[in-house]
Amino acid sequence: MNIAQEIRRKWRPRKSQSHKGDFGKIFILAGSEGLTGAAHLAAAGALRAGAGLVTLGVPKRIYPILARRQAEVMVRPFESAPQGTLAFSALKAILDFSKTQDVLALGPGLSQHSGTQKLIRELVRRTRQPLILDADGLNAFKNHLEDLQYCRNRAILTPHPGEFIRLFGEKLPARDQERKKRASRIAERFGIFMALKGHHTLVASPEGKIYLNRTGNPGMATGGTGDILTGILAALLGQKFSFWEAARFGVYLHGLAGDLAKRKTGEVSLIAADVLEHLPEAIRRTAGH
Repeated sequence: MNIAQEIRRKWRPRKSQSHKGDFGKIFILAGSEGLTGAAHLAAAGALRAGAGLVTLGVPKRIYPILARRQAEVMVRPFESAPQGTLAFSALKAILDFSKTQDVLALGPGLSQHSGTQKLIRELVRRTRQPLILDADGLNAFKNHLEDLQYCRNRAILTPHPGEFIRLFGEKLPARDQERKKRASRIAERFGIFMALKGHHTLVASPEGKIYLNRTGNPGMATGGTGDILTGILAALLGQKFSFWEAARFGVYLHGLAGDLAKRKTGEVSLIAADVLEHLPEAIRRTAGH
C-alpha cells in the first residue's frame, strides 16, 4: 500500500453529528514584531488541514495585526517583552490556557530573544500535550539538548538542514542514505519523531522507521512554506492521527499542495500562499473528501 492509499484508508469521512471539538483544539504559539506572517500561515495551515478550533498565541505588541488577519482564527494576546516578542513573564498565563488545548505547536516567528527561548523550554518541560516544534521552537534547544528529554514520545520536530546542524552539530550529508542514518539516530536518542525538511523530506520515528517523501518541488523553497507544514501537522495530531501517521501524511500533503500550485504558478513565482490555496485540493484528491 502506498502512502496515498494509506491516507485514503485512515482519513475517514466525518460523521453527520460531528462538532468542532471532535477535530482538535490547536494552540499555536507564534509570531513577534516583524514576523507576523509566520504566525498567520501556521494558523491557516491548521485550519485548512481540518482542525476544529485554532488559537494563535501572540505577543500583545502584534495582537492588533493578527486579530484582523483571519476571522476563523482565535487570537490570544500574551505579555510582550520590549523587543516585541513573548515575555518570559507570560509563562503562567500560557500554561493555564494550554491546559484547555489538545495540541501545542511552538515556533514560527517566535524570535531568538533569550527570554522567549527560555519560555519555550519551560513550556516544553511543563506541558504534556502532543507537540510540534519548528523554527524558533527548535532554536531554543541549541546548547540545551538535555531539555529535549521532555519531548519524549510526544513531539514532532521539523528542522530544515540548517536548524538540524545548529541543534545537533556536524555537517548534514547530502545523500539520502546518510541523512536517514543521522535523522534516525537523533529520533531514537531523544524519543521524538523527526521531519527533516528539504529535497525528499525525511521522517524518522523513535523505533527506527523511516519514510522518504517524494512530493514537493524547489518552488517551495521560499519563506512561509514551513510554517504551513507546522499547522498541518498540528491539525492532524488534533484529529487523532498517530505521530507516525501525522508526520508522514502531513509532509506528503504539504508537498502535493506545492506540486499542484506549481502547475498554476511555475516554480519561480510560487509562494507560501499558493501552497495554502492548493491544500484543500491535495486533501480532496488523496483522502477523497
